[in-house]
Order: sequence, then C-alpha cells, then structure tokens
Amino acid sequence: MTGIVGGVLGAFGLSASAGLNAYIPLLVVSLLARFTNLIELAEPWSALENWWVIGVLAVLGVVEFVADKVPAVDQVNDVIQSLIRPVAGAILFATSARTITEIHPALSMICGLLVAGSVNAVKSFVARPVIEATTAGAGVPVASTLEDVVVTLVSVLSVALPILMVILVFLLIWWVSWFFKQRREARRQVVTDDI
Repeated sequence: MTGIVGGVLGAFGLSASAGLNAYIPLLVVSLLARFTNLIELAEPWSALENWWVIGVLAVLGVVEFVADKVPAVDQVNDVIQSLIRPVAGAILFATSARTITEIHPALSMICGLLVAGSVNAVKSFVARPVIEATTAGAGVPVASTLEDVVVTLVSVLSVALPILMVILVFLLIWWVSWFFKQRREARRQVVTDDI
C-alpha cells in the first residue's frame, strides 16, 4: 500500500514539476535511475538512462535555464515549452506510476499531461506575465531561479520521499498565498493612506 501511495504522489509531483520546467525532472529521474536504486524504469522508459538521452536533456536544460532568465525571451520560451512541458509530464507520470498496475499506461499519461499542462498554463499565461508587468522584467530572473530550485527539490523528493514532497508543496502554496495576501493588504493600506 505504501508503495502505491508513494508511486501516485511521486507521479503527481514529477508531472507538476514538469509543468514548470520540462528538463529538470526528466534529468533528475534519468540520473537517479542510472546511479541509484531509488527508481527503476521499465521498458520503454529505461531509455531515459541512456547517456545520449542524459546529455541531450542536460543541453536542453541549459538552454531553457538561460532563455527563462531573460525578459521577453522567456515569453517565447514559454510558448515553445507549452508544447513540451505537458508531454514531459505525461512521460514522468507514466514512469513513476508503474507501481499502480491497475491503471492503463495511456490513462497515466493523460493524467500527467493534464497535471503538467495545468501547471504550465498557470505559469506561462498567468504568473509570469504578472511578474513581468509588475516588475518591468526585473523579477523574471528571480522567479525563474526560484522555480528551478523548487522543481529540482520537488523532483528529487518525488522519487525519494514523496510524502515529504507533498508536505513541502502544501507549505509552499501556503507561503505564496500568504505573501501575496500581505502585499495586497499593504497596497490597500497605501491607497487608504493617500485618500
């Protein structure tokens, strides 16, 4: 039972991470499968352990890392990645949900596609435009760096300690909502003081 719950939580964590950055979670899974026994990839997903695949993921990860830090370029990158991130989420969900034998692989890929696609939509079409507009582009590199750190942490925890990953994600969501609530209240106070 614990293996099934961990597999489901890990699958959701990895596919959600792919919605922010397609290559970091794929690279984390590839490296952990290649060098540890934390995850064993079944066919055809074992191809992720191939050195060529790891190399290509690393190069694509560096390209996205750089492109995502530059205002305006990040918008073009998000449009391109909006096609890739959901596919990466589908692959990651299918690779880590293998412990759930009752679920058809196509269904697990659809779940991953929906999870990663939803996270990507919020990032690309809601959060990032707001950050870019409110900070005149200066907040883009900061937001991108924070996303990369969160994606890496959630990806590793999704494989190694999925329960801890869920707790971390809930704490992160709580903190972000608290932070924006505080900013909204501060703005209201400034407007009230000006009147």
